[in-house]
Amino acid sequence: MNRFEKPRMPSEARVRFLDGDFQIEAPGTFVRCAVTGQAIPIDELKYWSVSRQEAYVDAAAALKRFQEAGNLP
Repeated sequence: MNRFEKPRMPSEARVRFLDGDFQIEAPGTFVRCAVTGQAIPIDELKYWSVSRQEAYVDAAAALKRFQEAGNLP
């Protein structure tokens, strides 16, 4: 870390999820998983739903949400 940088306090970001990408609408260090409520660091975000605008901590959480919605068997 640069000595002139201020360490960022953990805060929740507001994100718009797109196909294969996302845009940060309000800065923050993490987003919350829609299934588990677990904090996901922005730089580790890999799973989300564009139609629901939700983030998921891992593939298992994403699968669970899709099954709950009746999208998968």
